[in-house]
Parts: sequence; structure tokens; C-alpha cells
Amino acid sequence: MSDPRVFLAPGLLLVLIAVGGRFTLDRAGFTGLGWVDLRVVGLIVALVLLVVDLSRRARATTSRDETWLVVTLLFFLFQIASALWAPPAARIGAQVLDLVLLAALTLAFYYWTLGDPDRAVRFTFQLFYLTAIVFALAAIFINGPGEQGRYSAFGGGPNVFVRIQLLGVISAIALALLHRRLLPLLATPLLVLAALLSGSRGALMAGGVVGGYALWKIRGRLKPGPVIAAGGFLVVAAVVIWFTAPPAFTSLFQERFVEQTVQEQYLSNRTDIWAAALNLGWEHPVGGAGLDGFYGLIGINQMIEYPHNYVLAVVAEGGVIGISLLTGAVILWARTVRGGGARPQVTGLAVSAAVFVALSSLFSGDYYDARLAWIFAAMAAAAAVAQARTAPAAASAGEREAVPR
Repeated sequence: MSDPRVFLAPGLLLVLIAVGGRFTLDRAGFTGLGWVDLRVVGLIVALVLLVVDLSRRARATTSRDETWLVVTLLFFLFQIASALWAPPAARIGAQVLDLVLLAALTLAFYYWTLGDPDRAVRFTFQLFYLTAIVFALAAIFINGPGEQGRYSAFGGGPNVFVRIQLLGVISAIALALLHRRLLPLLATPLLVLAALLSGSRGALMAGGVVGGYALWKIRGRLKPGPVIAAGGFLVVAAVVIWFTAPPAFTSLFQERFVEQTVQEQYLSNRTDIWAAALNLGWEHPVGGAGLDGFYGLIGINQMIEYPHNYVLAVVAEGGVIGISLLTGAVILWARTVRGGGARPQVTGLAVSAAVFVALSSLFSGDYYDARLAWIFAAMAAAAAVAQARTAPAAASAGEREAVPR
């Protein structure tokens, strides 16, 4: 007898928490309740539902390779412990809370997905697909361009907004593959347009890398007819968007992507920030400068929140110990998801989402902004190590046939 189907309620809450980012009640207008962090409230409810869900499942009869998860948790714990030697100006409280929530989200997504990876991953892609459409419409028709002419939605920054949009594109492709229907792809022009309107060059480049690698992997299975049809659809959509888009879009594209990137080679001072992070790591080689040490020693004087590169942030604030733990976790995770286990397609789709956010985190964001990479990595690992749900039933049928009558 197979396990009962996984509860969807914990996944819904977990996705809402992951997408919502840092949300306290003062952002909703309740200034007196600004100390209430809805992430904590939502996560407590989600964990209670997850415990109920876990209690319904049969215990695993075979051991799973979860070494990557152990090393990942050690990495998070080391980052939290590094607050002990952080500089006085470091924002310890907020950073520790972010890392605790990040570890909890990673664990929760992993064990939720284990119950039924096919259903959990498909449901998660459905939620991100709908979320990306809602965010795109809100950015274009409600929020509009910000001070720099870049688009975002619901008070979030453009760099987080573009990740949701491109995850929506990945979700559309995933749903089309899983359901064998082209209908989800109809929203991709809207999502790509919204991603371009964000003006986030690093995330767009990361999306191009992941998309190009995926096409190269399946190049032998591509048929000329669908490829020509898809190319023609994208060309027509691009022409329609270009000639019907408001002037704000064309001016943003011209200024952000042509003038600043190609002509001026302007990188938003990223190279200077990255050099400062490397230098900080060189000055504190073993354990780094401590949690939020970059801000406490450099950023506070130059009005820079973080190094805008996840790996360099770990080097600066965690030193050799921190980067070794992170490298070990990534290598062990890659070994776990390699081959995809019993469901290579589902695992591969979750891996593509994780890799996209991870590459985007090399250009912007802090530790908590990389949460979507960790949760998709957890889902990919769970899909790779979980047994096929049909295995118990098939084994029972085989045993019945073997019994002589």
C-alpha cells in the first residue's frame, strides 16, 4: 500500500513565506505592530501542518543520502555562530533571524517534498507560475517604474522581482512538460517583458545561461517544427511588445542595456564592492569578519548593505571555514541530484530553478535573498532520493504472484 498523498497546505504556506520576503506588519500600515514578523507566524503554522502530514506517512524502509543536508545545516550554524566575533556595528539580530528562517525553510521544503515529490514539485511550479503573472501585472499596471525607471511589485526590489518572473518562465516550461500541454507557455512573453522591465542584468544573464544549457542538453530531441513555431511566436511577441510598449519601456531598455552596459560598461560599482569583500576575507582568513561583518566594517561607511555576491559574502564573513562548508554542501548536493533518481525530469526541473537563483545571487542580494535557491535545491534532492510511489504496490503484486495457489 502506497503512502497517502502529501498535504498541499504546508507547501502553500511555505511558498507564500518564501515569496513574501521580509514582511512585518508596519509595512501593512500597523506601525504599532512593526515587531510582528509574519514570516515567523506563517512558518510556525506551516511546520505544525507539516508535522501532521509527516505523522501520516509510512517510515522509510531504506536509508537516504542526506549528507548534503547535514553539511548545509552545519554551514548555517557556523554563520550564526560567527555573530560571536562580528563587529559592533553588525546587524546581528536581523541576520540571525534570517538564517534561522532560511534553515527552517530548507528543512521544511525537503521533508514536505519527500512525501510525494511529483505532486509537491508540480504544485510549487503552479504557485510560482501564478505568482509571477500576478507580480508582472501589478508591476506594469499598478506599481509602475521606480525612481530609476526599473519595475517591481508589492514593495519588493527589482532584483527579487526579476527572479520571480524568470522562475515563472521556468515554471511555465515545467508545467508544459509535466502536463504535455503548451497552454502555460502563453504567459511567457508577459513574464519575459516584466523581467526586462526590472532592468536586472545579472539575473537576466543567469536566466540566459540556464536556458542555453537546457537547450543544449535536449538538442537531440528537438524537432524542427516546434522549434520554428516557438521561434516565430517569440519574434511576433517581441515585435508587438516593442511597438505597443509605453515609452518608459523603450527608454529603460535603451539606457540600461544599451548605453550603460554596452557603451559605458557600467556595472553599478559591483567590481569595487566585490574587491572590498575579497580584501576583507584576506584580512580575516580563517573565520571571516563575522556575521554581517561586511556592513559593520565597510558598508556602514559607504552606504552598502551587502557585497552583492553570495560567495564573496561568505568569503568575507566566514573565511576559509565558511567557504569550505558551503563548497562541501554544494558538491554533496550535486552528487545527490546527479541522475535524478527515480524521477529525473522532476529533479532536473527543480535543479534548473535552484541553479538559476544561485547564479543570480552572484550579482545581487544577501543571504536571505538566496532562499529560493536553497528551497529548490532541497526539493530537487528530495525528488532524487525518494523512492517511486509505485514501488511498494509493484512489490506487493509480485509477492502475490509468487505465492503458489
